[in-house]
Amino acid sequence: MSLRYSLSNVGLLAATLGVTSVAAVELAQAQQVALGSQAEWVQSYDAASSMRLRRSNTPTLSAEAVAATEAAIAQYRDIVNRGGWGQIQGRQTLKVGVRSPAVVALRQRLTISGDLSVQSSDTDIFDSYVEAAVKRFQGRHGLAPTGVVNASTIAAMNVPAQVRLQQLETNLVRLRSLSGNLGQRYVIVNIPAAQVETVENGHVATRHAAGVGKIDRQSPIMNAKITQVNFNPFWTVPASIIRKDLIPKMRTDPSYLSDQKIRVFNGQGQEVPPQSINWNSNDATRFMFRQDPGADLNSMGMVRINIPNPHGVYMHDTPSKGVFGDDFRFVSSGCVRVQNVRDYITWLLKDTPGWDRSRIEAAIASGDRIDATITSPVPVYWTYITSWATSDGAVQFRDDIYNRDGLNIAKVMNYSQIEEDVDATN
Repeated sequence: MSLRYSLSNVGLLAATLGVTSVAAVELAQAQQVALGSQAEWVQSYDAASSMRLRRSNTPTLSAEAVAATEAAIAQYRDIVNRGGWGQIQGRQTLKVGVRSPAVVALRQRLTISGDLSVQSSDTDIFDSYVEAAVKRFQGRHGLAPTGVVNASTIAAMNVPAQVRLQQLETNLVRLRSLSGNLGQRYVIVNIPAAQVETVENGHVATRHAAGVGKIDRQSPIMNAKITQVNFNPFWTVPASIIRKDLIPKMRTDPSYLSDQKIRVFNGQGQEVPPQSINWNSNDATRFMFRQDPGADLNSMGMVRINIPNPHGVYMHDTPSKGVFGDDFRFVSSGCVRVQNVRDYITWLLKDTPGWDRSRIEAAIASGDRIDATITSPVPVYWTYITSWATSDGAVQFRDDIYNRDGLNIAKVMNYSQIEEDVDATN
């Protein structure tokens, strides 16, 4: 079920440090920015390939990631001892072709963090070398790698080196505690990164963008096992969503349930008409609400991935796939939406006899409720890692969306002019 939200006027403030925190809350409008006309100057040569961020196949939870993070801590201690980096000032959008004094400061900032080669010319022109370095920086901070320096990129750059060092030290403890024998095949859900990794024989097999829990409906940290894949599932609305979302929606839009193909059943399993319920009370909490299957409407899309756990959460597809292109993907009520879910479940079922890709596609196309029980349940780790490094030297940072790092950086999120589309998938 979708009760749709759009975020606006998102501000980020630092409580005790007087600096701006990473603006991961800004929606990914930067992805729509076309480089188009270049303001003052055009160049024809390509940016240095060494400045591009390559995807590592090192799992976030691994001994290699621990060693790389330890090396990153030494690197950032050196940066801090040398005085850190300066602030990027101004509101001007910087992109290829722009000439501005702000570009000089930008070059210095990118050089200190290792995103820009020290051989790069120290001029006030935003050239393709700077663009490549900005893309690398954005990729390391979970931002859309547009190469355009916007407000969210500046906010990430202006987090002091000392804070980044503390972030690395905090997360090293988490990484060490989770870097043991996790299994030959397992899944990692990194909540702050809103990312899913499938891991096999010590290497990342697939990566998927994810939609995870909102700040007030957080995805839990847990270890569990994936046991089953449900094709074309019904969706039973959780009690929390009935209270918080469905009842208020029905008070303003009596046709909502029928429009969303959600049926109402009493305690005897009999379907009852929505008009028989008093929506100005909590009478609705005594009924079961079930949404019919359908990839275009059902909140779980065409697939649900079962993970028995005490929190009642699971992983699933979604009809609202546009969220996967956003920088800010904290949109659910606790469950995890998975991008490219067909690839994901193909990997999950690869060792389950009779479930190759063609069988999976046929099950989806049938429109029927079909269950595939995984022969060997796959361990899954829902984790909270906001900073880590990989063996290729890339140091990753994500926004501390649930404020668990203890660094006293406050984020003020202004959800004004909200039109909500609750990801009623839990």
